[in-house]
Amino acid sequence: MARVWQQPFLNVFRHFKVNEWKRSTKEGDVAAVTDKTLKCTVYRVRGSVSASNYIQLPKTSTQSLGLTGRYLYVLFRPLPAKHFVIHLDVSTEDSQVIRVSFSNLFKEFKSTATWLQFPFICEAGTPREGVASPGARWTCLQLDLHDILLVYLHRCYSHLKGVRLCASMMVRNLYTSDLCFDPAVTVAEARRAKLPVTPIPREMAFPVPKGESWHDRYVHIRFPSGSSHVPSELVQKSGFPPEAVLVGHVPRLLPSPVACSKRARDSRALMVQKHDPATSCWAPSMPRPLPEVSVSCEHSEVSRVAGPGGCIQEPSAWAVATDEHAAGDGLHVSARQPTVEPTVPEHAAPHESPGRKQSLPEAALGKKQSLPEAALGKKRFQQRALWTPDGAAVVYPCHAVVVVLHVETREQRLFLGHTDKVSALALDGSGSLLASAQARPHSMLRLWDFQTGSCLALFRSPVHNICSLSFSNSGELLCGVGKDRHGRTMVLVWGVAQLGRGGEAVIVAQAHSDADVQAFRVAFFDEARMASCGRGSVRLWRLSGGTLRSCAVDLGEHHALEFTDLAFGPAQDGHTLYVCSRSGHILEIDHQRMAVRHARRLLPLQTPRDPLAQKQTFSSGPGIAISSLGVSRSVCAVGSEDGYLRLWPLDFSSVLLEAEHEGPVTSVRVSPGGLRVLSTTSSGHLGFLDVPSQEYRMLVRSHTAPVLALATERSRGQLATVSQDCTVRVWDLATLQQLYDFTSPEEAPRAVAFHPTQPTFFCGFSSGAVCSFSLESAEALVEHRCHRGAITGLATSPDGRFLFSACSQGALTQYHSGAPRCRVLRVAANVVCQEACPSSSILVVSGDSCLLAFVGPSKYTVSVMDTASLDELLRIDVSALDLAGSCLDSAVALCFGPSSPSHLLVSMSSNTIAVLDARSGRVVRQLSCGHPTACASLALSADGRFLLTAAERAVRLWDYATQAGLSCQVCTTPPPQVYIGHSEPVRAVAFTPDQQQLLSVGDTIFLWDVLVPREGWSPGSVQGAPRPPLTCEAGPGAGELEGVASGARGPPRQVSVSPLALPPEPGLCAGPPEGFDGALFPSDESRGPEDLHQASGPSVLVQKEAGQADDGACGVTGGPWDLGRRPHPCGWPSACSTVGARARTLARPDSYRHFTARYKASSPAQGLSLPPAGDEWLRLKAVVGYNGNGRTNLIWSPHTGFFAYTCGCLVVVEDLHSGAQRHWLGHPEEISTLALSHDAQVLASASGGSGTASRCQIRLWDVPRGSCRQLLSHHDSAVQALAFSPDDRLLVTLGDCGDGTLALWSTATCELLSSLRLPEPVHSMAFSPWHAGELACVGRGVLILQLLWGQAGDVSLQANREPVPEEAGGCELSSLCYGAAPLLYCGSSEGQVSVWDTRAGCCFLAWEADDGEIGVLLCSGTWLVSGSNTRRLRLWAVGAVLELRRRGSGARSSSVFLERELTLDGAIVSAVFHDSMDMGVVGTTAGTLWYISWAEGTSTRLISGHRSKVNEVAFSPNESHCATCSDDGSVRVWCVASTELLIQFQVLSQSCLCLAWSPPSCGRPEEEHVAAGYSDGTLRVFSIARSAVELKMCPHAAAIRALAFSADGQTIISGDKDGLVAVSRLRTGMTFRVLSDHRGAPICTLQSTRKECGDFGAEGVDLWLAASGDQRVSVWASDWLRDHCELVDWLSFPAPGLTEVRVPAAPWAQCPRLPPCTVPPQVPGCLPPSLAAFCPWDPALLVCAGLGVYPEVVFYSLRQKQVVEKIPLPFFAVSMSLCPGAHLVAIGFSERMVRLLDCASGAVQDFAGHDDSVQLCRFAPSAQLLFTAAHSEILVWEVTGR
Repeated sequence: MARVWQQPFLNVFRHFKVNEWKRSTKEGDVAAVTDKTLKCTVYRVRGSVSASNYIQLPKTSTQSLGLTGRYLYVLFRPLPAKHFVIHLDVSTEDSQVIRVSFSNLFKEFKSTATWLQFPFICEAGTPREGVASPGARWTCLQLDLHDILLVYLHRCYSHLKGVRLCASMMVRNLYTSDLCFDPAVTVAEARRAKLPVTPIPREMAFPVPKGESWHDRYVHIRFPSGSSHVPSELVQKSGFPPEAVLVGHVPRLLPSPVACSKRARDSRALMVQKHDPATSCWAPSMPRPLPEVSVSCEHSEVSRVAGPGGCIQEPSAWAVATDEHAAGDGLHVSARQPTVEPTVPEHAAPHESPGRKQSLPEAALGKKQSLPEAALGKKRFQQRALWTPDGAAVVYPCHAVVVVLHVETREQRLFLGHTDKVSALALDGSGSLLASAQARPHSMLRLWDFQTGSCLALFRSPVHNICSLSFSNSGELLCGVGKDRHGRTMVLVWGVAQLGRGGEAVIVAQAHSDADVQAFRVAFFDEARMASCGRGSVRLWRLSGGTLRSCAVDLGEHHALEFTDLAFGPAQDGHTLYVCSRSGHILEIDHQRMAVRHARRLLPLQTPRDPLAQKQTFSSGPGIAISSLGVSRSVCAVGSEDGYLRLWPLDFSSVLLEAEHEGPVTSVRVSPGGLRVLSTTSSGHLGFLDVPSQEYRMLVRSHTAPVLALATERSRGQLATVSQDCTVRVWDLATLQQLYDFTSPEEAPRAVAFHPTQPTFFCGFSSGAVCSFSLESAEALVEHRCHRGAITGLATSPDGRFLFSACSQGALTQYHSGAPRCRVLRVAANVVCQEACPSSSILVVSGDSCLLAFVGPSKYTVSVMDTASLDELLRIDVSALDLAGSCLDSAVALCFGPSSPSHLLVSMSSNTIAVLDARSGRVVRQLSCGHPTACASLALSADGRFLLTAAERAVRLWDYATQAGLSCQVCTTPPPQVYIGHSEPVRAVAFTPDQQQLLSVGDTIFLWDVLVPREGWSPGSVQGAPRPPLTCEAGPGAGELEGVASGARGPPRQVSVSPLALPPEPGLCAGPPEGFDGALFPSDESRGPEDLHQASGPSVLVQKEAGQADDGACGVTGGPWDLGRRPHPCGWPSACSTVGARARTLARPDSYRHFTARYKASSPAQGLSLPPAGDEWLRLKAVVGYNGNGRTNLIWSPHTGFFAYTCGCLVVVEDLHSGAQRHWLGHPEEISTLALSHDAQVLASASGGSGTASRCQIRLWDVPRGSCRQLLSHHDSAVQALAFSPDDRLLVTLGDCGDGTLALWSTATCELLSSLRLPEPVHSMAFSPWHAGELACVGRGVLILQLLWGQAGDVSLQANREPVPEEAGGCELSSLCYGAAPLLYCGSSEGQVSVWDTRAGCCFLAWEADDGEIGVLLCSGTWLVSGSNTRRLRLWAVGAVLELRRRGSGARSSSVFLERELTLDGAIVSAVFHDSMDMGVVGTTAGTLWYISWAEGTSTRLISGHRSKVNEVAFSPNESHCATCSDDGSVRVWCVASTELLIQFQVLSQSCLCLAWSPPSCGRPEEEHVAAGYSDGTLRVFSIARSAVELKMCPHAAAIRALAFSADGQTIISGDKDGLVAVSRLRTGMTFRVLSDHRGAPICTLQSTRKECGDFGAEGVDLWLAASGDQRVSVWASDWLRDHCELVDWLSFPAPGLTEVRVPAAPWAQCPRLPPCTVPPQVPGCLPPSLAAFCPWDPALLVCAGLGVYPEVVFYSLRQKQVVEKIPLPFFAVSMSLCPGAHLVAIGFSERMVRLLDCASGAVQDFAGHDDSVQLCRFAPSAQLLFTAAHSEILVWEVTGR
């Protein structure tokens, strides 16, 4: 019976009432609009990110539609030039949910056990693959859900569970049915014609105007197809799903399917296709015949390309099949490339040389900029790419450069000399002479010696624009065609026979013609004969006696055609001339008889049985435009504007081969041997079709418009470019291949930046959007639209923490980019210059990630800000730098120098470069550019030696190191080296990541090689270290770029200067010590870091003691381990490093074991008003939570009972019996790790520093006293691990990847004994329990360090490194622990546990211990505990391992047994067990500490906390319980007395943003409720007594931000982020009133209290308020039982200006009650929250904070209607709570402090203890407790004073 109500069909939208959005949901840009075609209301879903804009049925994923119909009908229309995605969640009979997705974003069919992805290829005519064409039609998509599951997964269909329709599309409705309807046949038509089909119901039908055909207006796709002519085994053979049924006519000739190689199928850009007439369309056999087309000129016949039965099919996911009513010969939709798709790298030749061997200014990236259209009007000229006579290379122009590319080796030769774009090329028959002409009047011609590359002649032609050049076969004549100054066509013939013998090119003949000429050729068999074609004419030319004459061919009925190209027939048929036209005609002309011999036409296929189809004649109807053709001895190659290259025999009887391109084919050339066909496209692609192998090889990809900006990525060696062609392309600098092509047709990209560490990049668009794209999944991750104007600049900090963007409206936005999905932190308006052009040089970040510089607020100023806080540090007026100038100077481009010294380079409009001190703004010196225009882009090499500038079309390289030695004045010597090659202004320049090459972009991408010897310029040799200044005596330049292999005037000039020999720097290791064999650092100075190798024998790291004066040599073997940093006598590290010790930051490993500090946008406050000891008003009583982000931050000593863990920046010491806590404060940042000495007397803790410039803090605590006995500081970023030696004499601290050092300390004196530099990340370390001097570290291998003490107290280390063997997985090691001597257990990132023999130094056993990374290993006796990121904790019996050690490499893991396993709530990060291993404590990333009992096999929760930000705390009326909510979606109920977790309510995939506890109701605790508001707009009411959900309702469409119960507890008031306030009944769940007075701003605060409102001029029993983010507060009186609500008061405050960095002190700030505010208050990047509350000690007062221009607490009288008191604050408040008892106000600040304010006396006390912004303050009802929260940590304070 469940299926009956769904028959015969079900209107899904109507049944689920989509228009009300109660049983469905919408997200993003979803609107109901009226469609003109359907004349009804449809839903438009649009947006650039499909995942953020959709319609979903049902409302939540936990519900189900329960639709059992076999067929799903989707009536939709794709939006033009956009992608769309359709997700279907289908349930099988065994209750398995399968997701079926259809999208034009997918490139190919993919399937897993739970997901099917089908690519949807849109109709023909689409400009790009996948996206819908501008004329996309309404489509009826009919999906057979039963067959889809049965065919692809062999499962039985049960019902449809859910549907999600994602942007971008128009959707009318969804229907389900068990009947297979035909949408093109109505009920009336079926009855009238008695058709054996099921007609479409009237409700589902599309309207068809009278006299029109359904198929002409709409599309019907049936999937999978039930057509019988397609074999079912196709799915298994081709790897593609069966084709859909597309009924109707598509006016376009489409390709036939092909059986080709996998590489050809996978490449969606080009497909080589072979047709078969004899067998099935899919069989790879003989070419299929076409209708006979050999006719005379008097009788012409139409040719159409068709398969058997006239059917053409496409091997894609969406093909075209037949329809039983319209015609059996459907046409098939061709694949087009989707908007965002990674480009498959082209097939590399077997002997392809690496790109770094190419010494060319445009090495392989320049060649990707091939085939720019000549700026000669709208004509297309075909001589854009040529074959060399031997067929081994191609010649093509790249703007002003002529490129010769060898097709096998990919090597290039460049011809430089043109100053404008090359418009025509010609190569003689012998390959010795090359002619090139450039555009712009008057045309300049160059004749080159093709073999040597030298320019033989340079002369100006009489014509303005040369559009075509052609050599005679002998090379003695050169013909050119162009326009004279009157616009008439002019043909010239030059004699060039004397060029090689000292002669010149002379004009032999010239002639004018009124005929249009688009192509011109000299006959290969007779150099006196030529031919031309153009609009309406084909002319034959003859040179005789110095006169050039022409005669027109009689074209007859073809006289009006526009001819595009011509070619002479082969030698055996020397009288035939082939001419093609834009209408699809190919004429064979007998040039002896001057007559047309045959005429053929390429037409799109028609559907013969279409009743409305009109027969096309030879001259009528649209043909396929042919742009070019080429002829060899046996074939004719035709390139057309439908994107196809077709090969025909000369009788045009069949199509031999087809190749589909991404854009229209613009030119075709057949190689001299006839085996390769070269083709170019309008989309900037150049490639050739290899006829014998039937493969297409791509040679060049390019932008089709000027390149605007570039960005380079260091770790992966990639380059990203954005262009005016609306594409973003990513290139591989190593292989010189294009990797990705992202297209945005509506929003033009303007700026690009790579993330320094993650595989993502950011792009800014003209619309103001900033998008983050993933290079792994090739999709958009997140989109931000904080800007109103076009993006003008993007910059990322080198440490990867921040992203900055600037727009044309002057706004600056800061993003947190540490996470995969970046988020907005601050937006500052009117700080960036609004007149700046988009450039990568107007917004720059310093190398140390501390400073941000940009041009602004005006073009005459440059501002420098702190990257973290956006505090303005400097504002430099650059207009005053040139006092002698006649006009004001402005800044054009910026560039930071190396970190030491910190210089900021500013390119000025006065053609100078000012070098400023980035800290003080002082002018260090000025450089004179020496050219008439300002530098548009700057780049400085990493070592600060070379400066690269770009101005107009030239690139200049400066010896910046030499300039640094000159005095502070305008420097004029030495001059820079200048390099040309660009035909348009250079937009941006940059050094490649390896600093060995340069990049310049503008009209194209140029890659320049630097010819400075590597020993003279090593990219890692300086890195911030001071150098002796170079003098001007070095010559004109200390280095040069390699220009070209063959230039305009011979070989490139080389002015190389030998680099100065630099002496070793003090403190650097100049060489190995005496007797040191196998030194780590090579003695050859020319060897770089990549030359380091692993030595065979052991070595000794000899270091002097810290107080010795001389520097010891440093080195260690066993791999690239630089352990060479000695401590400074004063405790600071020395400069003993061969690679610039701290300047090098290790790449962050992909390991969860490696600590990563949680990002915080806040910073600690300075100058706190701390209370005197013993007079505090607050005492920290308890801490709720455990820091699951730490690593090994849990301590338990079973023998002494000492138990400690960390929460934020606190060390919590807890008594496990009583639960009492002690709190050790002192760390300024999040504590990363802990360590306890073996005697349990000293605890070591580590955290970050107190500021950006300070180092990490390591505190040593006296455990019995609970006090800090010593503070250590050495590491730069974070401390990964701590370890005490077995005798407690030593403490070892390990820095993370950002620090890369290992430090050795004396616990007795707390002195630094040694500091070691590690070249790769180390995850864990441990002292050997049986050797006090042995320390083991794990990372990419195992490093064993032996500590040897000398008599004088110095330390020497013996190091031995062993890599991970392949038998053990060869992966990275993440954890370790010692077992029974001499065993060392190591856990790996792949889940393996390996056992090492420390005596033999080898691994002898390994086994698979887990599926994920093992982060914790503990061993005692015969037991081993492993914990991983899969949340599993396992106990292993390893008693037999010691016996297996004797077997060596032959040992097997079968003797290792898994005894117990527990699954916890998060990844295991910390663990401590008893020596017997029967019990222990384990910490997880969920913020939970578990007590583990292996004997009972149980896990008991000890400490629990939220894992995400805590949003609210609410108390029960009797204060026995409290409830908290968090972004993790949980609501937790706690016991206030013991802070023990009692109840937890969890909602998945949602954030709980607000909370309210019901007031007392008749004194019955069983009726207590907790109401919680969620991010999806739902409101849930939980019963505390029953621990269950009492009620769920959805009063809002947006996230609920605030909640409040009415005084009687029967009504709930809720406010959402859109500013709507809803009033709902608790018992019924009905929303009976919605207030929209605050619409447009999020509701920040709601509070309701019982008061008689007569005093305030209103009626009601409840008084409640609402505060919104737009600085407005409304006060209402209500009586909800009578449905009465009345406005009492309305307060509006001015908002603080976000354009200001500092706010001036208020006029009343100097009041006598408080000392003057000495630190100006900081304005955050966004408005502070609006906080308001009723005053508990005065019912007529309203207390507000966060409102107004100044940070203050405002007291407003509801009776007097005015502000009665203001109390200034040091910062803007982010949280506030009023004490119900004393006159106290608790205020939380983003500066990590809590202020307690006594409103009676005005006294204040500040309290620290949080490590982040205090977003929550709440007094308990008894006024004895104060709860504060920062992120996930909750501190409970006891109120002791007042």
